[in-house]
Amino acid sequence: MDPPSHIFLTPSKVKLSLYPCRDNRNHNKNFESSSSLYTNMNTFTSNSSDLTTTATETSSFSTLYLLSTLQAFVAITLVMLLKKLMTDPNKKKPSLPPGPTGWPIIGMIPTMLKSRPVFRWLHSIMKQLNTEIACVKLGNTHVITVTCPKIAREILKQQDALFASRPLTYAQKILSNGYKTCVITPFGDQFKKMRKVVMTELVCPARHRWLHQKRSEENDHLTAWVYNMVKNSGSVDFRFMTRHYCGNAIKKLMFGTRTFSKNTAPDGGPTVEDVEHMEAMFEALGFTFAFCISDYLPMLTGLDLNGHEKIMRESSAIMDKYHDPIIDERIKMWREGKRTQIEDFLDIFISIKDEQGNPLLTADEIKPTIKELVMAAPDNPSNAVEWAMAEMVNKPEILRKAMEEIDRVVGKERLVQESDIPKLNYVKAILREAFRLHPVAAFNLPHVALSDTTVAGYHIPKGSQVLLSRYGLGRNPKVWADPLCFKPERHLNECSEVTLTENDLRFISFSTGKRGCAAPALGTALTTMMLARLLQGFTWKLPENETRVELMESSHDMFLAKPLVMVGELRLPEHLYPTVK
Repeated sequence: MDPPSHIFLTPSKVKLSLYPCRDNRNHNKNFESSSSLYTNMNTFTSNSSDLTTTATETSSFSTLYLLSTLQAFVAITLVMLLKKLMTDPNKKKPSLPPGPTGWPIIGMIPTMLKSRPVFRWLHSIMKQLNTEIACVKLGNTHVITVTCPKIAREILKQQDALFASRPLTYAQKILSNGYKTCVITPFGDQFKKMRKVVMTELVCPARHRWLHQKRSEENDHLTAWVYNMVKNSGSVDFRFMTRHYCGNAIKKLMFGTRTFSKNTAPDGGPTVEDVEHMEAMFEALGFTFAFCISDYLPMLTGLDLNGHEKIMRESSAIMDKYHDPIIDERIKMWREGKRTQIEDFLDIFISIKDEQGNPLLTADEIKPTIKELVMAAPDNPSNAVEWAMAEMVNKPEILRKAMEEIDRVVGKERLVQESDIPKLNYVKAILREAFRLHPVAAFNLPHVALSDTTVAGYHIPKGSQVLLSRYGLGRNPKVWADPLCFKPERHLNECSEVTLTENDLRFISFSTGKRGCAAPALGTALTTMMLARLLQGFTWKLPENETRVELMESSHDMFLAKPLVMVGELRLPEHLYPTVK
């Protein structure tokens, strides 16, 4: 049920100027009226004083007290009247950003429930209102959507500390074990504790260098796995392959192993256990911030009206099934002195001590934090590489330039390494363009306002959920020429090295600020090495009877509608390809 059409805001009703010029003539009239009134009041006060003086000889003290009280009342009334007359009638408090008003209590929830996917509905509202910032009320929550880089910078740079919290949702509570993690936990002492641990102990530059060998092993494993697929069948499912490469890499960094099975598959591919884990992880990612009705009407929690709660419980349980036994066994080994050397992220979590020399983190904090970090790794890099390859197959000139750059920088006598990344500017420009045009999600993770504030001249109430649109920022025609065209060259700069991060928020690859991506260096390494190894080691073409990739987004998310499948051929001497270990 939609609210009546007359309660929707339209662009014409939005006040663009918050401080209009005063009308001097009206102001002078008001001042003259005030002066005349003030003179009359003085006369009245004077007469009252004379009367009081005369009455002193014959009246009681109570009469004198009554008249004094009357004088005080008149004076207060006069001050209030003058203040009202001299106040600019045109000056108003900032209004909310434009958007539909919605119904009392429930806001726009009825429309949200029948407008799936919700992110397309929210963007259609912004397009209809021709605005780069909008407000849609869901329940008692103001949801603020933003597609303008300047406004995004005001939020994540100028007012970063004020927008440093996260909303309370059922999915977050399940994944974070009652808000004990870093990424999705609301702002507070627990967030600050876990953020400090992650930033200083896990993803600092020293740790990144220390774990280089583990990343290198996974790069070689990717090359060996793709080599076997090409030799055996020729066809490669890029979505399956890119996701599991990222999953293998983060598992190796976190647990010291790429697989949850006792044995690696002979061809280097994932085991049944690894596939189940990956599917559960992407299921959970899809419903972590999915506009669940109970997140906006908490009294409905437990009814599971749209099925989100069941999905989150089951997905989280599958991940726990594989993570928890490893974590429990490792904690036991450290306590019994059977393990003393730090070899991966899990060892770091367990070995950190507080000021008294006791373990800083409990198992109840370690387990959900590891789950959160493992979930954060695969989706963004894998999506960027799949879309980049799809675009390049349709534009062979871009593919040719990328392969020429790798051959020029690296050659064909060795495999590309992380040390080559600074020189692979065109390859990184391709990835930047994929992040811009084909983001992994329509919106960044929500930022919650810790107090009332003003953004872009609009009032943002405390508790508002601000959603920066990856989709809208990267395709904003005021920022990007031909925004729907895939042009890596727009990111090239002869004077500097190309990076995958975007500090001006013209698009979002790895988010910034207090709640930004904790490991952009790791994300850059995984994404660039994945694409570089695939381009250096193999030539790619579409299967028979296919001439182009249909570059269509899925009906319910931002992934390519149909997983990209291509046929590969070897392009390096066979002795360079690693073997599965």
